Amino acid sequence: MMDRGDRRGEGARPARVPRRITPDYLQRAAMHYLERYSVPAAQLRRVLARKIAVSCRHHGEDPASHAQALDAVVARCVASGLVDDRRFAEARAATLRRKGQSQRAVAARLSAKGVSRELVGEVTAGEASDELTAARIAAKRRRLGPWRAAEKRAESRQKDLAALARLGFAYATARAVIDGEAEPSR
Repeated sequence: MMDRGDRRGEGARPARVPRRITPDYLQRAAMHYLERYSVPAAQLRRVLARKIAVSCRHHGEDPASHAQALDAVVARCVASGLVDDRRFAEARAATLRRKGQSQRAVAARLSAKGVSRELVGEVTAGEASDELTAARIAAKRRRLGPWRAAEKRAESRQKDLAALARLGFAYATARAVIDGEAEPSR
């Protein structure tokens, strides 16, 4: 019978003991992570620092003693081209724009991942013309404005404008989309 304090049932595997941190282990962990994800240098540093913290907590070591190895691994990944903040920022921004994210939302998401403010500004600067397109995509995905049932469109106008404003679109852009037609005239 399972005790209330024991969250694992009978036959459950015991918790895995974290490995001791070595420079080789950090390098292998970084390679394994980069095989699965494209990340900026700051994100890779956070992931590896988390591994160091867990291991040091278990083995009673000081995480600061591994700072030099962490810096070396991240620098090696950047120098080899496995980690490229610009490439990551451009690709992620393009993906978010295709999903209907506003320029502000894209900038916030990139900043949260650890991309520098200057690089975020460069990547999102040329996208002002795409703001209307992104707002149309967002409205279509959420069935706002012209994509809403015709009989409910007028009564839901303020809600739809507010929804686009919460997504980070300017009022003029939101109004153009909500008051416009479902397909742009060409």
